[in-house]
Amino acid sequence: MTTENPGIRRPDESPAPRLSFPRQSARTQRFTLGAPRAFTVAPDGSRVVFLRSPSETDRTHQLWVLDLADGMGERLAADPGLLLGGVPERLSARERTRRERSREGGAGIVGYATDAAVELAAFALSGRLFTAELRAGTARELPARGPVIDPRPSPDGLHVAYVAGGALRVTGADGVGDRALAEPESGHTGTVTYGLAEHVAAESMARHRGFWWSPDSTRLLVARVDDSPVQRWWIADPAHPDREPAKVAYPAAGTANADVRLFILGLDGSRTEVVWDRVRFPYLGRVHWSADGAPLLLVQSRDQRSQLYLAVNPGDGTTRMVHAEEDADWLELFPGVPCWSPSGKLVRIVDEGGARVLAWGERPLTGAQLHVRAVLDVTEEDILVSASAGEAAADPEIGEIHVYRVNELGVERLSREPGVHSAVRAGGVTVLVSASLERPGASVQVLRGGKRIATVASHAQRPGLTPRVTLTEGGTRRIPCAVLLPTDYKAADGPLPVLLDPYGGPHGQRVQRAQHVFLTSQWFADQGFAVVVADGRGTPGRSPAWEKSIRNDLTLTLDDQVEALHALAATGAYPLDLDRVAIRGWSYGGYLAGMAALRRPDVFHAAVVGAPVTDLRLYDTHYEERYLGDPARTPQTYRHNSLVWDDGLVEAAEPHRPMLIAHGLADDNVVVAHSLRLSSALLAEGRPHEVLPLPGVTHMMGREDVAENLLLHQVRFLKRSLGLA
Repeated sequence: MTTENPGIRRPDESPAPRLSFPRQSARTQRFTLGAPRAFTVAPDGSRVVFLRSPSETDRTHQLWVLDLADGMGERLAADPGLLLGGVPERLSARERTRRERSREGGAGIVGYATDAAVELAAFALSGRLFTAELRAGTARELPARGPVIDPRPSPDGLHVAYVAGGALRVTGADGVGDRALAEPESGHTGTVTYGLAEHVAAESMARHRGFWWSPDSTRLLVARVDDSPVQRWWIADPAHPDREPAKVAYPAAGTANADVRLFILGLDGSRTEVVWDRVRFPYLGRVHWSADGAPLLLVQSRDQRSQLYLAVNPGDGTTRMVHAEEDADWLELFPGVPCWSPSGKLVRIVDEGGARVLAWGERPLTGAQLHVRAVLDVTEEDILVSASAGEAAADPEIGEIHVYRVNELGVERLSREPGVHSAVRAGGVTVLVSASLERPGASVQVLRGGKRIATVASHAQRPGLTPRVTLTEGGTRRIPCAVLLPTDYKAADGPLPVLLDPYGGPHGQRVQRAQHVFLTSQWFADQGFAVVVADGRGTPGRSPAWEKSIRNDLTLTLDDQVEALHALAATGAYPLDLDRVAIRGWSYGGYLAGMAALRRPDVFHAAVVGAPVTDLRLYDTHYEERYLGDPARTPQTYRHNSLVWDDGLVEAAEPHRPMLIAHGLADDNVVVAHSLRLSSALLAEGRPHEVLPLPGVTHMMGREDVAENLLLHQVRFLKRSLGLA
């Protein structure tokens, strides 16, 4: 057999065609393939575990170990190709849904969990259970009931718990003794699961887990989810009429949620229900169980204006209130909290005095200078947090996110370079992941005592373009903005048609000091546009008041897009042609684009409306009710904020503006009914528009060919609609 190096061509061969940016971006999953991620540091600081695919276009992630103690460097701990014998991966329906909720587009080992010593890792491949001995560098399959979901070793490394068929099961790390600790009761198969997060927890609370080991490895906290009260929707594939539609439980605003309970299950077969007022506080937002204190729950009321921190007695399941919070608007859920400090104090993030601060017990450790976003690690000496500059900061850094050490003595910033940073820490070792405007991708440094001792290699592809971006502020509200011009633009070229490219809503910060954020925006700029990205009210990273000002009125997010655009144009610093303005967006950005075309045609002349939420009653309970309340009690609020209602378009000004509506037909998050209702209402009023159905596509837009050609189609539509050559 003869093999050839594809990187070397014979003299008679022509060079391989250069991929377009849209195809390159789609094939590399927006230049993330080959980049390391999902870091875990051993508590003794001897090694770092992470995931990485072998190349810039290979979706299959492998498990890697970076040895620090002996200087051996990186080594492969588990290779899915070898473990599966080259057989293509097959996913169960539940696993596909779980990945959709977590926006996971990779393949292979997309997630793993370790024991407390970070010596044993567990993961699932094709619904089969595998473990890897991280010191020895060996991996093997364990016999298990399948399809396996979310396997997690016990802290002592002697057992592995996992979910299969709606049951929570445990097996020995040696593969012996597999058994169910809890399984759906008779008559509840298909509606009850143990150990999985329900839809709103995974989609809107960022809680993707459903079970937690006790520190002594003898028991588990396990969520029991009964979704029988939830209404059923049908997701059909019109491109394949021979296939039966998928039935999904979707808790739309104002309708019933799943019934969520919590049980303490012992390896000895014991079963104790955890008791709290589930009528007043039905949402299980966070669960924490460590050796530093009793099991800790954060439960929320349905309107999310009240929440309790509860300590659980593992013996009898009773709970006691540790802390209570209320807010006139809503209470956010944050990564890494609540948790206990080693001294037994409650660590939380709270909105206090107009700022988002870190609290240790009843004492705030930060003030209005910082806007705390997440807790990364807690030790007796300090707390590691992710934060951006607060509104009281003397010199706010537009789009920057840094890592800080916080304790009673003060605050110290660990990340120095301007940019966007995150970190993982244990055993005196910190893995610092940093992105900036000056270079593509992200760098990964391993620090000990503040000094770099290693780096983690990235195989990610370098984009074929470099964003020409200016970060600034627009309007009296100082709206964070980014302005991008064509790579070869010269002042003599004159004004450019404008494309607004926002997300523009809750939990979506687009203006960040990181190059990768603006790659697609720069590609649009290079097609002849001045691209503006604005983070108005409702977007994260600035202040609680900024985020919560949209309570009951999401249309303010459109007002801020208009204010930012006009303020930037008024400066004269940017070549913005306000007679040719378009907007594009996906998800909330699609909603914003649709609203722009319908309600502000005096400003916007064309819109690309991607996967929009158009009738807000059709989105999930936890998300929509947080901002707009119960639609049964506030129907006019829902109507005012929606694009369509039972009687057609809610508000549509003149003149008509061209709209391209694109939606994945397999989307089970923002269902295609949103776009179909919008199209029907537009047609009823004689408003020309285009609809682009995407068969087999979900909310993530995972298909390479669709992702590429959708971008190309958008450019053609925008140029045609704005009268450009």
